[in-house]
Amino acid sequence: MEQKSEVIYGKNPVTELLKSKSGVDTVFISESLNPSVQNYYTALAKECGAVVKKVHPLKLKTLCQSDNHQGIAAYASTVEYVSIESILSVAKDKGESPFVVLCDGIEDPHNLGAIIRSAYLMGAHGIIIPRRGGVSITGTVHKTSAGASMHLPVAKVANIAQAVRILKENNVFVYCADLNAQPLYRQNLTGAIGLVVGSEGKGVQPLVKSLCDDVVSIPMHNGASAVDSYNASVAAGIIMYEISRQRTLSK
Repeated sequence: MEQKSEVIYGKNPVTELLKSKSGVDTVFISESLNPSVQNYYTALAKECGAVVKKVHPLKLKTLCQSDNHQGIAAYASTVEYVSIESILSVAKDKGESPFVVLCDGIEDPHNLGAIIRSAYLMGAHGIIIPRRGGVSITGTVHKTSAGASMHLPVAKVANIAQAVRILKENNVFVYCADLNAQPLYRQNLTGAIGLVVGSEGKGVQPLVKSLCDDVVSIPMHNGASAVDSYNASVAAGIIMYEISRQRTLSK
């Protein structure tokens, strides 16, 4: 496992962090927040043994490097990366077929956060990201995921191609999203499944695509226009919904 220190900000992510009691060090509360809200976060922080500091809103802006802090931030060691085997064990412990999402070079933290949020809500058991060539779990990712990144296991691997191989060795059928493939609603997306989501600009790497068992696409009504593809997190959300729908119906 690997652990990193991050500044987490925003009401939902900080609330989830404090409730999880996972290594919180310091909680920063804006002096401009309503006193009852300040008292709420102060009480949560004390339960975790965290230090509480009330600061000027400009101090929070500097700390978070964002205006979107909602008056609350925390400094904590919260990112605990797990192994692929640990993700598969989560599914086994739940008595479910594995559902794993692999992010192949997602560089925008907002996209990664949105993918994690959707994956958590759609019943995925974990996320796999690369050590290089993609964003790690940052404060912005935590904020965009609305706290889902506190609950969904994340594996950080040397490369996505090897991760695909490991999943296939464990009888997980791996799809990747790409153009000019069978529409996803015509595929059987039940059972043990992995989904590779490509980067915002280049899509899935050719080597990774060649290792996948099959390819799925999302139909587009205006594909001939200048807008010729979905946003990475939107595409991931659409495909994950169809996977979740089919898995639910197959039970």
